[in-house]
Amino acid sequence: MRKRRRVTPAGTGRPVAAAAVLVLGGAGAVLGLAAGPAQAAEVSFATHCVPPAGIPPVDGTTKVEVTAPATAKVGDTVNVVWKFVQAASKNPDIIDLPANSVQPSGTLKAAGAQTTAVAMQGTRENPAIPKGGAMVLSDMKGTLKLTAPGEVTLTPDAYTVNAMSTDTKCTPTQTVQKAATIEVAVGGTSSPSTTPDPTGSASQSASPSASASDTASASASASDGTGSDQSDFTGKEVDTPYTCQSPIGEKKATSPIQINAKKNGGSFDLTVQFKKSVMDSPADIPKGSVKPSMEVALGGADKGTVHVEGPTNSEAIKSGDPIEIPDLTGTYKPGADGRSTLSPGVLTINALGTTTTCKPDKSEVSLTLDTTQQASGASGGSSSASGGTSSSSSSSGGLAQTGASDHGALKALGLVAGTAVLLGAAVFTFLPGRRRLR
Repeated sequence: MRKRRRVTPAGTGRPVAAAAVLVLGGAGAVLGLAAGPAQAAEVSFATHCVPPAGIPPVDGTTKVEVTAPATAKVGDTVNVVWKFVQAASKNPDIIDLPANSVQPSGTLKAAGAQTTAVAMQGTRENPAIPKGGAMVLSDMKGTLKLTAPGEVTLTPDAYTVNAMSTDTKCTPTQTVQKAATIEVAVGGTSSPSTTPDPTGSASQSASPSASASDTASASASASDGTGSDQSDFTGKEVDTPYTCQSPIGEKKATSPIQINAKKNGGSFDLTVQFKKSVMDSPADIPKGSVKPSMEVALGGADKGTVHVEGPTNSEAIKSGDPIEIPDLTGTYKPGADGRSTLSPGVLTINALGTTTTCKPDKSEVSLTLDTTQQASGASGGSSSASGGTSSSSSSSGGLAQTGASDHGALKALGLVAGTAVLLGAAVFTFLPGRRRLR
């Protein structure tokens, strides 16, 4: 029997099959001919990490491996993978972290022929991590649409580790070396291609199983027409300071907020997430008595607001149990063509017959969308398909008549009704408890 001879390209010493598909087990990616063979490079950089309040900052070394196609053409959307070889900080000597309780997110900087920030997101998958143990983080994934020919470099930047509702923010303290380079050629006449993601679907964002948390695109670049197959857009987390007016006076609060969108025809279904727990309840709160809403502020090409709201608490909240603001949802119908921005706006809490209104002292853009004007769109007005109204109302800013004879208990309820955002504190607290408003 004759042995079959392996054929290799001249000067490479590698099988021809490698030109068709290169499997990178370490990065968990499979990249086909659509954008050329993949490349993976490891870089390390000094990092300063700031854990939750009460835990000292940590200085360490981050080691990551970035995988991206070596070649592509203008118009391609390429998949990028960030693999943690070593996180800069360990699990503090406080609690053991259970399995699947840690999720990383971060940013890759694209430079050269194209300058942009590539949002990266990992899954909440990890083994149990003991106190003082090394952090084991999932691979982060993101996509980049190539817009100009030439050399595009990818460099790791800041990242955040979310564990049990608390964030540790890690920032490079030195110049970071590039981890990958993509040679981008002028696009042909064929339609833009997309590198396969590790699951084999056409693109991560187009996969039916992909969620907003798995789709990394802080500045979403997609057309409102039928030319783009991207449907999920993940905004960046922005710290938003609020001044809240309630029946018990003025309070201040700050919370990280993230606005995500899912394309729905010419409109977008929005989800506004408050990324930290709020407070422990100082008194028993009846079922169905607390309801939050927000007017998301539009900017850029579009103007006006988008009304989003959350459900009332589906069960009673006992004194001492955590209170959290649930996800707020609504529909954005664009009123203008161009790049439109979405930022956290006025937050309203209706509870036990009283209303607390929280206005942002400053508001950063969480999400940018390419929009096409729709009939009866938002520009200059309000855009909302939900049209939700509060189930409770306030009366001269005072407490509702509940029939309670105990003035102390009524006052405690008034404190909760006055603000579900915070009580006697200027910041949102870190509470790993379960969500109470669903």
